[in-house]
Formats: sequence, C-alpha cells, structure tokens
Amino acid sequence: MDGKVITGIRSIEEYDYANKTVLLRVDINSPIDPKTKKIVNENRINMSIPTIKYLIDKGAKIAMIAHQGDTLDYHNLIPMREHADKLSQKLGIEVKYIDDVCGPAAQEAIKNLKPGEIILLGNLRYLTEEVSTFEDAVKLKPSEMLNTYLVRNLAPLVDIYVNDAFAAAHRNAPSMVAFQEILPSAAGLLMMKEIEALTKVMEAPDRPAVFVLGGLKISDAFGMMKQVLQNGAADKILACGVTGHIMLMAKGYDIGEKNIKFIKDRSLDVFLKPAKEYLTDYPEKIIMPVDLAYEKDGVRHEVSINNLPVNELCMDIGSRTIEIFKEEIQKAGTIFVNGPAGVYENKLFEKGTREIWTAIAEAKGYSVIGGGDTVSAAQRFIDTSKINYVCTAGGAMVRFLSGVKMPLIEAMKNAYNKKF
Repeated sequence: MDGKVITGIRSIEEYDYANKTVLLRVDINSPIDPKTKKIVNENRINMSIPTIKYLIDKGAKIAMIAHQGDTLDYHNLIPMREHADKLSQKLGIEVKYIDDVCGPAAQEAIKNLKPGEIILLGNLRYLTEEVSTFEDAVKLKPSEMLNTYLVRNLAPLVDIYVNDAFAAAHRNAPSMVAFQEILPSAAGLLMMKEIEALTKVMEAPDRPAVFVLGGLKISDAFGMMKQVLQNGAADKILACGVTGHIMLMAKGYDIGEKNIKFIKDRSLDVFLKPAKEYLTDYPEKIIMPVDLAYEKDGVRHEVSINNLPVNELCMDIGSRTIEIFKEEIQKAGTIFVNGPAGVYENKLFEKGTREIWTAIAEAKGYSVIGGGDTVSAAQRFIDTSKINYVCTAGGAMVRFLSGVKMPLIEAMKNAYNKKF
C-alpha cells in the first residue's frame, strides 16, 4: 500500500490478535426492500469479509458493531439478524447475533467469546447517541463521548478497536470516534483500500471531472457541492433526482404542487438558498434537467421544464436530459456518481438511471461510484465490473473527494501516537 496514504493511521497488521477481544466496527448498512424488509444488496456485507477473515485467522474473539437505517431513513431501521445470517453463510462459520447493543446480555455474550468466535451485536441506531439527529443537536468531541452508554459498557470488555467502516467516516458518533481515545486502534483492510483508492482519485483526477448527483438523500450532495465547485474538483455537476428538482426551484421554475409538497414535507427546501448561490456563482458548471417524467393513468409522460407545472410527482429525468447528460459523461476524464437519476425501482421511471449507468459503463473516463442505493441501481442495470472503483461509501465518499476532514480519519490519526 502507498505509505503516503496510510501515514498516521495504524493498519490492522500492526497488532497481535491471538486470544484478544476485538471490537470491530463495520458498515454493513444495506438497502432494504420496503415490503419484505429483507436485504436487497449485499455489497457492503461482501466487502467486510476480508477484515473479518483476517481477524479470525489471527485467533481474535470478535464483537462486531454496526448500524442499519437512521432517523432520515427510518424505513430501513430494522434488527440485524439477517446480516448475521448472511455473514455466517459467506464466512462458513456461525456469526452469532444478539438483539442487544451494549446492555447486560450483550456484555455477557462478549465475555463468553472464545478465539475464532464472532458475535454481531444489535443495531447501533437503537441508541439515541448513535442517530444523526443526536449528532446534529448535541455536538460532542470524542473525549466527551467516553461516558456514553455504548463506550462505558463495551470499552472495558475489549482489548483492541478495529474500524472498517469507511462508509460512515463522516459520522461523529461514539462508535466511530470515541474508542480511539482509550483503546489501541487500527483501520481494517477495507478502510485502507477505500482511502488509498479515493486519495488517488482526489489528488490527480483526469479532466474533465463530472459529478452525477441524484437520489433522495440530498444532504450529501449539498454538503460537498460548494467545496468541489470552489476548489475545482468538479468541472461539471449533473443534477438529477431531488437535487435536480431543488435546482429547478432555485432557478425559479414552478415544479408543481405535489413535487413542492414532497420537498417541503421532508424539510428539503432548506437547500434552496445554497442552490441559488451555486447557480449564481457557477452557472456554467451546473447542468439541470430540461425535462422530467411523470405517471398518468399508468403511462410515462415527459414534460419540458418550460411547460411546468404538472399536477403529478415527477420521478425521473426526461429523454432530452438523458441525452445531455450522456454527452457530458462520454467526454469526461473522471466520473463521480452518488445517487440514481430517478425512482428506478419503478419500471416507468427506470429509464434515466438505466441509460446513465449504461453510458458510465461504456465511458472511457475513470469511474467511481458509491452509496448503497447507487450501487444497488448499478447492479440492476449494468455489469459493475465495468466501473473502475465501487466504493462502499456514499456521503463519506463525496466528502472525502471534496477534501473535507472526516471525523473517523481524524480520530484514527489522533490515536496513532497514544500509549495504551
């Protein structure tokens, strides 16, 4: 691995794990079918396997912590028994599961672990201290998290903390940044791989660099858009999904009562102000949809933005927008993607995502994609081996590429010279 990339972060190879209890923080947060509540994409689970196998082979006793869902995607906030079952199948050994995060039952289970055994504890997001709304409202430093329920209950039971959850690196949560204060800490194999690949992309991307920003969780897009525009990391931003709708509203288009209600009901209208600023300061860099698609009487219809509003939810970009985006993708030297173009799960609205993904797979430029739904969409429409790098992260990926300091990486660096 490139020494420059890993400077200041201890790698997993630096410790002896024989008969040691390891607290392993992974990110196996997976897309969930809204009806069956079953996992529909196993990419993050698959990517976690090498680190787990490494620790097993070294004789570690592994207590694994992870999250599924959050306040912003409550429909995905479910128990993690299926995750444990899938890990068991892939590893060929039993991954025990207990639906307790760090209470008495979880503590007892950790104490009873034997070398080579693994237990997955309950969903971290069952804890108030681990949800995004707590992080946003109560801004704690890592040193102030030592008395949180999670840390004071688990830290005394383990010898080493290993973090392999780069996909959550932007989260300032106790499970991500506090254990480094009091335990020997190392980065897992996946985390080091992610940092290495994204650092190479960030430092010397081939031009032009095109960012495709879509999906529903637009806080990620707007969280990094200003930086990549200012520092020149992005030459073009192709705005689709809800990001595209916000940009159209910021430009003064009436996108229709139902679409506006959808945005306001989710408090996404807070992004209108920054959208107006970006359109004013970088008008040539942001490409918005020129047409949108909606459903009426079970049929897909497309409407020019000049003929808005329509009294239906617009859930995909239209054919003219698709062609404009494809042209930019074909010219790109580097392509960063976070979020699908529309509600691709619905056959009527898969066209935008399917055609854009196909264009990316066929493009000559270096392509990087990230995020659970993004990867899930890609796997539905293309052979993802045609993508140069499939990152497990979404929000963490775009923040890292914009040069924003990441809580996890800062915590790992701070732990580097600590004496335990």
